[in-house]
Amino acid sequence: MIEESFSKVYSKFKLHFYQRVFERLQDREATLTTVETFCMEIIYAMKNPTVNQFATMTNISSPNAAYKVNNLIHKGYLKKVRSKTDKREFHLEVTEKYMNYYNISYQYVSTIMDRVKERFTQEELTTLDRVFCIMSDELMPEIAIKDIRY
Repeated sequence: MIEESFSKVYSKFKLHFYQRVFERLQDREATLTTVETFCMEIIYAMKNPTVNQFATMTNISSPNAAYKVNNLIHKGYLKKVRSKTDKREFHLEVTEKYMNYYNISYQYVSTIMDRVKERFTQEELTTLDRVFCIMSDELMPEIAIKDIRY
């Protein structure tokens, strides 16, 4: 029962995102491929990783990761920023162009969260928050990023 309920919610979030992306495709606003969209979501969630950190997370080779990153830089969705502590290292930073694209899905999350806050009591919200935190912190060890952006 709970698996089906969670899957329904997850699917609806994905479907809403895809609807909005296809709307933009019709208007010729979207220039990211599907794989590039996934790459950007990973890089954004990782909070300014290096190319090697991105490659490790995605289980792809460093040259393949560098190729994908360079395409995203060329399209204006990413930029490389020199590390302040180690001048030999560069971190990937999303641009305003990507944030406009990202907000397609985040605005819907915000809308749903506003509805959740209206629908449930504070006690229920506290329990729901606790469940989400336990899921993220304890039950998803495959994703070993401690400080993930959402």
